[in-house]
Amino acid sequence: MAPMLQMLWLLELLLAVALVPVPAKPRADDEQAWDLSSSELLAPARFALDMYNYGRAAGTRAVLGTIRGRVRQAGQGSLFSLEATLEEPLCNDPLACLLPVTKKTVLCSFEVLDELGKHILLRRDCGPVNTKVTEYGNETFSSFLPMLNKEPLPQDFSVKMATVFKDFMITYNRTYKSKEEAQWRLTVFTRNMVRAQKIQALDRGTAQYGITKFSDLTEEEFHAIYLNPLLQKEPVRKMSLTKFVNDSAPPEWDWRKKGAVTKVKDQGMCGSCWAFSVTGNVEGQWFLNRGTLLSLSEQELLDCDKMDKACLGGLPSNAYTAIKNLGGLETEDDYSYQGHLQACNFSAQRAKVYINDSVELSKNENKMAAWLAQKGPISVAINAFGMQFYRHGIAHPLRPLCSPWLIDHAVLLVGYGNRSNTPYWTIKNSWGSNWGEEGYYYLYRGSGACGVNVMASSAVVN
Repeated sequence: MAPMLQMLWLLELLLAVALVPVPAKPRADDEQAWDLSSSELLAPARFALDMYNYGRAAGTRAVLGTIRGRVRQAGQGSLFSLEATLEEPLCNDPLACLLPVTKKTVLCSFEVLDELGKHILLRRDCGPVNTKVTEYGNETFSSFLPMLNKEPLPQDFSVKMATVFKDFMITYNRTYKSKEEAQWRLTVFTRNMVRAQKIQALDRGTAQYGITKFSDLTEEEFHAIYLNPLLQKEPVRKMSLTKFVNDSAPPEWDWRKKGAVTKVKDQGMCGSCWAFSVTGNVEGQWFLNRGTLLSLSEQELLDCDKMDKACLGGLPSNAYTAIKNLGGLETEDDYSYQGHLQACNFSAQRAKVYINDSVELSKNENKMAAWLAQKGPISVAINAFGMQFYRHGIAHPLRPLCSPWLIDHAVLLVGYGNRSNTPYWTIKNSWGSNWGEEGYYYLYRGSGACGVNVMASSAVVN
C-alpha cells in the first residue's frame, strides 16, 4: 500500500474506533442503579437479544456476553437502560474462516420498556468491538480490528492459504506468467483475506466479505482498473432539480420484477461504471415511457462522449448531455461493448433511444424511494469501500470508512426493501453476474451510507 493511502487508511480506522461507544463510567450516585442483579436484567436483556437476532438463521445468531443495567419508572412501567456485549459468528464462509478470528464482539446499548409485562425495544445502538483495550492518551478505546495485534498465525496457515488460492485460480480461470508472479499474487491474496476479515469485523449489516474474482488484486490495482476517481474530482454539471413526487414510498419495490432492468453487464478492466449507470437509467426510462426494454450501448459513450474520459472515468451528468447532443443511443447489438476507447462510430440513423433532458434528485432517501417506485431506476454514485470483497448480504460500513465525500463508483438503484428489519437499496452493479449476489449489491438504506444519496440523477424521456 502506498504511504499516503496507508496513512489515510490508518486515520480512517482511528476515526472508526473513536465512534465505537464506550460505556460511560457511572457517577457515584448512579453506582447502585447500575448494580442490578442478573435476575432483574434477564428478561429485558433476553428480549433485546431476541430483537437483535430477529430474522437471523440458526448459526448466525449472537449470544449474550456481559451485561449491566439500570432501571427507572416510566409511566405505568419500568424503563431499562442496558449495556451489553454480544458474541456473534464472524463468518459462515469456510474459506474466510481459515483466518484466526472466528467471531466478533458487538457492544450494544439498549433501552427496553417493560409495561404490564410486555417488552418494547425503544432504542438499539450497536458497534463492533474487541475485548482488548488499548490506552490512547488519557482515554481508552476498543481496538476491534483482528490481526492488528499480530496474533501468531496457525502453523498450517500458509499451506491452507496456498490450497485456497489454488481453488481461487481454478474458479476464476487465473493464469500467471511466471512462478514469481504466482507467488506474488498468493501474497496479495493472503493480505486481501486479512483485509476482508477486517472489513467483515467492522460491518454493521448482514454482509459477508471474502473471496471474490478481485481477490488477487492490490487495493491500488483495483481502484485504478475498476473505479472512477473523476466522481469526486471533477465539478458536476448542474442539472435542474426534479419535481417532488407527492406519493409516499411503498414498503418495497423491485423494477427487475416489472421488466424495466436489463441483465447484469460487465465493464471489464475499464473504469466505465459511469456509462453503465447512465445506460441502465435510460433503459428504464425508455421502458417506462415507451414500453420497450432495450439493452443500450455503453461503448458509444466511451467513444463519443468527449466530456468524459472513457476507461479513466466520467460523470453521469456529462453522459446525459452527450446522449442528448449526439442524438440518442444505439443498442448493444448495433454498437457492442469492447471495454477500451475506440474511434466514435455513432450513427444517428441507428439510434433507437433518445432523451429530452436530465434531472438531479433529492438527497432525502425517502423521497428517492418514492421517486424510484413511481419513475424508475436511478443513477447514483457511491463509495466502493469493501466492494472488492463483497459476496452477499446488506453492507453497512462505518461512516468514516465509507465517506460520502469519497465516492468513486457509479451504479444503478433498481429497488429497495427490508430483510430481517434491515432496510436496503438494491443496486445493479457492472462487474458481471459472477460478483456479489448475481451481480447485485445490497446497501443499507436510510443513513446516506457510502454517499448513495449525494449524486442521484435520471434522464428525462417525454
